[in-house]
This record gives sequence, C-alpha cells and structure tokens, in this order.
Amino acid sequence: MATITVVKARQIFDSRGNPTVEVDVHTSSGVKVTAAVPSGASTGIYEALELRDGGSDYLGKGVSKAVGNVNSIIGPALIGKLGANAILAVSLAVCKAGAVVSGIPLYKHIANLAGNPKIVLPVPAFNVINGGSHAGNKLAMQEFMILPVGASSFKEAMKMGVEVYHNLKSVIKKKYGQDATNVGDEGGFAPNIQENKEGLELLKTAIEAGYTGKVVIGMDVAASEFYSSDKTYDLNFKEENNNGSQKISGDALKDLYKSFVAEYPIVSIEDPFDQDDWEHYAKMTAECGDNVQIVGDDLLVTNPKRVAKAIAEKSCNALLLKVNQIGSVTESIEAVKMSKRAGWGVMASHEVVKLKTPSLLTYPLACLLDKSRLELLADPSVLPSTTSFCVLRRSWDQRQFTLEPTSASLWSLTRRSAKLF
Repeated sequence: MATITVVKARQIFDSRGNPTVEVDVHTSSGVKVTAAVPSGASTGIYEALELRDGGSDYLGKGVSKAVGNVNSIIGPALIGKLGANAILAVSLAVCKAGAVVSGIPLYKHIANLAGNPKIVLPVPAFNVINGGSHAGNKLAMQEFMILPVGASSFKEAMKMGVEVYHNLKSVIKKKYGQDATNVGDEGGFAPNIQENKEGLELLKTAIEAGYTGKVVIGMDVAASEFYSSDKTYDLNFKEENNNGSQKISGDALKDLYKSFVAEYPIVSIEDPFDQDDWEHYAKMTAECGDNVQIVGDDLLVTNPKRVAKAIAEKSCNALLLKVNQIGSVTESIEAVKMSKRAGWGVMASHEVVKLKTPSLLTYPLACLLDKSRLELLADPSVLPSTTSFCVLRRSWDQRQFTLEPTSASLWSLTRRSAKLF
C-alpha cells in the first residue's frame, strides 16, 4: 500500500489577490498531488478560523504561519500514512492522493468514501447578478442566480445558462447603458439598481426570451451582512450613516421573500436571515419550505453539529456545502450524509473555483450527491486563475458516457425544489 513520503506547503495567491495555502503531497508510489484552500468575501462567524499572519505584509493576510505549521507539524505527522485529516489544504491533497493511488477519478473516490453508489450530475446554478459584499451597487442581497431545471443533460443546462446570461446582458445594456454590464466580485453583472426586486425583474425578462418554465431563479441573500445590532435588517446598509428608514424586522423580511416567491419563479433562497436568527429560519421553512429550498450557508457552515441543530429545529431544508468552512473532507461528507438522511437538498458551493484547480473539489463533491445543485460563477473569464465556461463544458462533455444525466431531469416544474434536489 502506498504511503505519504512528503508534505510540502507554500503561500500562493487566490483570484482576489489574497494569500492562501497550497500543499503538495507525495506518495511512495511516485504520485504527487496538489491542493489549495479557498476563501470567501463574506464569511460566517462560525466558519473554521483562518490563521493569518497579521502585521503589514499583504495587509495582514499573509499565511506564512499556516505554511510553517503544515511543514513543521502536520506534514511530519502524516509521513508514512494515507488518509488523515488536518487543515483543509492537507485534507484535500490527501484525498486527491487517495484517488490517484486507487486508480479512480476523484469524484468516484469521494463517492466511495461517502457510501454513495449512485452518481448524478448536478443542476448548475449561474450567479448572474451581484450585490451585497460582492458589488459596489446598492443591492443588499448578494447573489441572484438562474437554474436551468428544464434541461435533460448538463450540456443542455450549460447552453440554457449561457444563453440567458447573454440575454440578461442585453437587457441590462438596453435599460442602463454599456457601463452597467460591468461585473462584480464573482463575475455576475452589477448594475446600479436601487432595490432587490429590480434585480428579479431583470432576470424574469431575460428568462422570458426563450426559457420560461425551463429556467428558474435562486438567491443567495447573505443576510448576516446587513443584520443590525438592534435585530433588524438594514436593506440600505451600504449607505453609511443612513437614516434607518429601510430597516425591517425578521418577520417583515420573511414576508418580503414570500412576495418575491409569489411573483417570480424562485425555487431557492440561501441565507435569508442572520446566522443566529434561528427563529425566522424556522418560520420561513414552515411557511415556504414545501415550495422553496431554504439553504443554510452561514447558518450551518458545513458543521455537523449545526446541521444536527437545524434538523432538530426544522430551521432549513438544504445545506450549502463549503469544505473550507469546516476544514476537512471527512467532516464535509458527514454533513452531507446527515442532510440527505433528513431529506434535505444539498448544493455545492462554487468557492473553490476561485483557485486554479476547480475540478479538485467542486465537481467531485457535487457528484457524491445523488440529487444536488452546483453553483457556478457567472463569468469565470474575469478571474484569471479559474476555469472558463468552454473548459467547464468540455470537461463535463467528456464524462457524459460514464455518468447519468443531470439531476435537472429529476425536477418537476411544480417548484418543489426542496423535495427534489
């Protein structure tokens, strides 16, 4: 059996220009694999803590201390072993090494670890309008996504997503001018629109150009970003020293979401409330959960303990899978298995495509689920270290003969997404 012979860490830079950790793992059979750690722009307070250097270099965001810990503590502890957990970069690299040594694709190796014999391609979710911490406009809500649920294959889903994306660009350009087609931090358009409903109206118009009933809408609100100390939600939080006229209660925000769902084809809402607002999560799930997927990201942080609490309290009905939130592949798989046993949906975050090895995590962790959703950056070409639509499409096309059709074909169009993802 192959064993680990070398673990070597270094500092690299992610697509935002921030330092992060990359790790090489060598095995006695001659295998060498590499993995790196992603990091988000808006993060929950319950996520696994990143170790940064502080000081003036890289504005305090250097990772030389973390690199030193891998090289001096974690690496030596893993020599001669295969299959341990440590910080995320090492966990990912060891996982990848296990797949290579076993002679199987990474997605199949992770599926085996998860005990999942059935692999189905996920429904892609395209992040096409940016607000919140991802854009300089006034939108409080962070991401507006399109999901091609009417597609019969991943290839067709990509076609639908790309066409609606370009339709949306034309709609925005016509209404707001050429400058409005600039993109935000995650590649979606960031027009200077004034309210969230306006973003939904743009998506509705773009979808109606040819895909009504086949492409629907998802949102990542990231409500913790605009939750105030007085337990209200400030929809004008981007304006400093504002008069507070747009602050609303949790119940009022819940009712706002319900009005959105009634007017637009919304099937998924992620982080609709603050990460500690369990009360309104439960209310929202009770009132809308039969028709809408209520996704816990900052609420759950891929942590099995918080997932267990949410299951017991019926706080949401779907998990956002972000391996960097919990820090290891093993714990991430456990969170997924718990969610599936509870009848939840699971969606794989696009977080890792901000690095240069998106296939390392996004693809296999999506495919370890038998019904899932995969987030994609709207326009990866704006991020120089990530994978373009064309490359993504080619890589998925090559696997069409070995994998079953996308789980989009498993959807009914009755918008019961929480039951069918």
